[in-house]
Amino acid sequence: MSRATVTVRQAGAQDAAAIVRIYNHYIVHTAITFDVEPVTVESRRPWFSHFHDRGPHQLWVAVQGSAVLGYADSHPFREKAAYRPTVETSVYVDREYTRQGIGTLLYSVLFNAIVGEGVHRAIAGITLPNTASVSLHQKFGYRAVGTMSEIGFKFNRYWDVGWFERSF
Repeated sequence: MSRATVTVRQAGAQDAAAIVRIYNHYIVHTAITFDVEPVTVESRRPWFSHFHDRGPHQLWVAVQGSAVLGYADSHPFREKAAYRPTVETSVYVDREYTRQGIGTLLYSVLFNAIVGEGVHRAIAGITLPNTASVSLHQKFGYRAVGTMSEIGFKFNRYWDVGWFERSF
């Protein structure tokens, strides 16, 4: 894959099936997400409804031709009003395109897009161990702020989650 042929654009309804396919791989095969059952486009509609063209909550996809290679988003961190200036971010890359700079490209675009959109802090929760994700987040200025031990149970074991934050 030539990175020069990869573009990043805001996600649209036409990307929903690809986003669900990418995410379902991580549900079924990894502890990166604590969802345990595959999702459908229909069941993800409430999640998709959080995103807008402008503002703090955005969803971007990396594409090559018509293929979606990955996505990154900034979504509400918590429901309570005082959390509005804080977003949680995530990035998922199709398993066939990991370690090729797609996550870096997606986060670069996402973070540039949400500057000036009322975001004060970005939070990332990372299932540990996950050296690649920790490194990616640190590259973008996230710093570790704590670890919650054994808070998720998946694949017959407990998992720790490291919490990271960055300012805007």
